[in-house]
Amino acid sequence: MASLAFEKNEVLFGIDSTPGIVAVEPVGAAGMRLFRRDGPRLFSEDVPFTPFLLLEDERDVASIPGDFEIEILSGSNPYAYLVWFHSWPDCLKARDHLRKATGQLPSSPQAPYVFLSDPVHQFLLLSGKTLFKGLPYGELHRLAIDIETGCTPGFEFSNAERPGDRILSIALADSRGHEEVLFGGDMGEREMLEALGERIRLLDPDVIEGHNLFNFDLEYILARARMHRASLRWGRDGSEPRVRRSRFTVAERVIDFTRVDLFGRHVVDTLFLLQYYDVTARELESYGLKSAAIHFGLSAEDRTTIDGGQIQSAFENDPESLKKYNLDDARETLALSELLGYSFFLQARIFPFGYQNIFLRGNATKINALFLREYLRRRASIPKPEGKGDYEGGYTDVFVQGVVKNVVHCDVASLYPSIMLTFELKPKGDALSIFLPLLSTLRSFRLEAKKLALASVPGHDRDYYQALQQTFKVLINSFYGYLGTELHHFADPSLAAEVTRRGREIIRNMLEWLRQAGAMPVELDTDGIYFVPPPGIQDASSAAELVASLAQSLPRGIEVEMTGLYRAMFSYKRKNYALLDGSGHVTIKGSGLRSRGMEKYLRDFLSEMIRLLLEGRGHEVEGLLHETLARLERREIPIEDLVKTESLTESPELYRQKVASRRRNRAAAYELALASGREYRAGDQVSYYVTGSGKKVKVFENCRLLSAYNPLEPDANAAYYQAKLVELHKKFAELLPSDTKSF
Repeated sequence: MASLAFEKNEVLFGIDSTPGIVAVEPVGAAGMRLFRRDGPRLFSEDVPFTPFLLLEDERDVASIPGDFEIEILSGSNPYAYLVWFHSWPDCLKARDHLRKATGQLPSSPQAPYVFLSDPVHQFLLLSGKTLFKGLPYGELHRLAIDIETGCTPGFEFSNAERPGDRILSIALADSRGHEEVLFGGDMGEREMLEALGERIRLLDPDVIEGHNLFNFDLEYILARARMHRASLRWGRDGSEPRVRRSRFTVAERVIDFTRVDLFGRHVVDTLFLLQYYDVTARELESYGLKSAAIHFGLSAEDRTTIDGGQIQSAFENDPESLKKYNLDDARETLALSELLGYSFFLQARIFPFGYQNIFLRGNATKINALFLREYLRRRASIPKPEGKGDYEGGYTDVFVQGVVKNVVHCDVASLYPSIMLTFELKPKGDALSIFLPLLSTLRSFRLEAKKLALASVPGHDRDYYQALQQTFKVLINSFYGYLGTELHHFADPSLAAEVTRRGREIIRNMLEWLRQAGAMPVELDTDGIYFVPPPGIQDASSAAELVASLAQSLPRGIEVEMTGLYRAMFSYKRKNYALLDGSGHVTIKGSGLRSRGMEKYLRDFLSEMIRLLLEGRGHEVEGLLHETLARLERREIPIEDLVKTESLTESPELYRQKVASRRRNRAAAYELALASGREYRAGDQVSYYVTGSGKKVKVFENCRLLSAYNPLEPDANAAYYQAKLVELHKKFAELLPSDTKSF
């Protein structure tokens, strides 16, 4: 691997370069146990831990009970007193006292004190240590677990609390090549659970992984262990799992889950990795393991497949197939985690959090931790959060709708970070001036990592640099978002407003330059513009020269590059468009054109309609419409293409209460969840189809779970689905050639 200074940057990676730390756990009242890996060898050491909190008012210091020491921090920011405690219990007592004395919860951004509730986070902040330094990803010992469960006849879903249900099979696959299936035909359920614990102790993984691990596999295992009075001593100290309800946010989605912590190990759910991935990609049809494995090319050609409703039958009649099916699930989980988890592994080298928490903390929280760590290292006072401010966002617009030929796209590379660096815009609370240098360093590191990724042969080095540059990219783009938050110490909403104002000004200047050059803008989005170039510019070379001339008109430090030349563009509305490139590939962007909330048959119709329009075959759209209507009538479209998959944004019980109090309307997904007998939670997904007759049925009264569909007695409502197709077609009627609008 080429020699790089990436991990020597102390602000970014912390001041302590201790290698191979794979876990940090509190021990006793004032200690931390570090688990370190040196190749296959694992060892541990105990080190002192001195917890702390920050205070704003010197008068609050005198009232704190117990023994403590205090440091006055430099600078004029509000949190100017650093209070040290001899033990974690003493720190908790001080927190409780301050909460009562001030009337402010520790979570309040306006509290006159700062208490960080995670002792591991406190330790890493103060020590400058982080996980995994100097450790190749391949040396992190990961173990994937997948279970198959049986269901009592007459019920649709397996329920761990139902005595007649049980674990049928447990598959294990680790990153060192160990593969095994603990099978219920060979041993009782209690014996399986004990064998699983023994394997975990013997294999001694750093990370335990699974798909939907928190809200199904682990919950199920824990419930069955309680039923059998079996102990699950999975921690590296022989302790049992620590379990609590928790939640985290991915984009606009709030996900509830049963958090499980294991002493000395980390627990990773690949379902979360998929959701993070899809925030930007927006290309997954589902978050199911098998669908994801196919999407990413991780599914083996000879992969064993068993329908969910046939698991019990396979256990009884074809146990070898069930074992293979179960093990294939574990293998795919391991492969999916390796593909999507690398950047989080690298983030754990940067941020002062345990690996498991890296997946659960938002980017703004992670950036805030970098600033806190450096300010505490230099013993500088900490700003107080300002609270969220109102300000205008980026400039987006659509100038042309419909199909446009010969379209160029150019954008400003990292517009908002570039503005902050070019005009030296930093948060007012950043007395040490680390915001801009860190942002500049990240940008330089990213460019260097991209260059090295391109220069490296396929393998570990390329994977490392590619994951590193992606990690840096996420951080760079999060700096602006951090400014507008209301909970973080160095946020500055007024600065965020100034950054977006300058961004809008730059984009408007670019638009004016293009128009004066004879180009026709089609659509713009915050930092990029799609436009039809002036007559005579038809190839990539001449288009690039035009964009280079445009770049010369902008302030130094604002870099514009041509990122695409397209045969055609379908412009629908803001942030919703489709592009046809020179090789015939169609890219569709925007929820209005490819929303996952839309049934697949509608997405398929829309995609094909858009392709026809882009290829100049708009006159064929009406034929496509009638053909699809006829296929619905003949029930030729698979039921999987008709179902709607919805995520529950609140618990079914809360939904029931709101419906009873008339605070919300009834909805199919929740009605089915309540009737299923299964414990659904916020964040779970429900797939259902519409039954009944007629196109105007009440969906919540005429719906069934996809798993209940019987192909021998098809009961999908063809008229309902035909009406939805016609309605979708009408939405685009004004953008279609005139001879396609007659329907």
